[in-house]
Amino acid sequence: MNSGKRVPRTAGTIMVAVLVAAFLLSSGPVVLLHAQAPLKVAAVFETPIEEPWVNQIHVALLRAKNEMGIQYEWSESVKSADFARVMREYAEKGYQLITGDAFGAERIARRVAADYPKIAFVFGSGIGPAEPNFGVFDNWIHEPAYLSGMIAGKMTKSNTIGVVAAMPIPEVNRLANAFYAGAKETNPKVKCKFSFIGSFFDPPKAKEAALAQIESGVDVIYAERFGVIEAAKEKGILAISNMSDQSALGPDTVITGPVWDMWPTVKYMVSLVKAGVFTAQDFGGFSFMSKGGSYLAPYHKFDAKLPGDVKELVAKRQQEILAGNFRVDIDESIPKSQ
Repeated sequence: MNSGKRVPRTAGTIMVAVLVAAFLLSSGPVVLLHAQAPLKVAAVFETPIEEPWVNQIHVALLRAKNEMGIQYEWSESVKSADFARVMREYAEKGYQLITGDAFGAERIARRVAADYPKIAFVFGSGIGPAEPNFGVFDNWIHEPAYLSGMIAGKMTKSNTIGVVAAMPIPEVNRLANAFYAGAKETNPKVKCKFSFIGSFFDPPKAKEAALAQIESGVDVIYAERFGVIEAAKEKGILAISNMSDQSALGPDTVITGPVWDMWPTVKYMVSLVKAGVFTAQDFGGFSFMSKGGSYLAPYHKFDAKLPGDVKELVAKRQQEILAGNFRVDIDESIPKSQ
């Protein structure tokens, strides 16, 4: 017979717990036995990653990887025929948030999302969200497009400006119309030519369309698509960039342009999924200037070239937009050349 006093089971358990806690505390700051796994986020892009529209989403997701600890993977140049397969592959691999652009694959993306109701899907889209799990966003950057137009109206010498854009769809039309509206505010005599290349990413075709406009007298051009700035640079006219700060493509050519910052949108949707409270909704409002989702690119070299009165006009209008005292009209009708 063992003559020693037996330790009650509950007391023994407490002693073990104390010893484990002491070990963990002495071993450094990592005290969680089961650290939460990083949120798995995937993006599916229809165009190459260098195309400005998807690149702005990509940049924001990379920031979320660095600052929010997400696990991020992406696929680019995904054609409509492969869109569903790529989305399903990510879903089957356990990704909890799948995002990207779905303008060329609207029905496909929504059909796949419906098959995975427990996964959050948020895509660039021209239509609304769909319950229970399909959210949407868009580049609502018409406000800095308007400000850019104000500059174009003041800087043109021929009173003829131009826009070379992807295609006449609402999200493109509203930028082109806002640009021209801004130009007319500062120069009622200005006329505008509009060209659509029928593609979201075809730099050679965009350059060709820009050259044709320049030949017809355009001396300030809005490069809604890649390829236009190259033509403006070759011909020595001024350009307005789009989506990102593209001054580096033509420091003596690009005055400024609308910048789309997807960080407010990405930060919010990642936070919702992490918290387990994601719902299908339209995240488009996070792209407005007041939310930090868009702004006018820095003037760079043109800070010294732009007349002071032009900069003052733009700065004043920008403050009015941010304060809610001026609203840029959303006109999604197809623009017509003047």
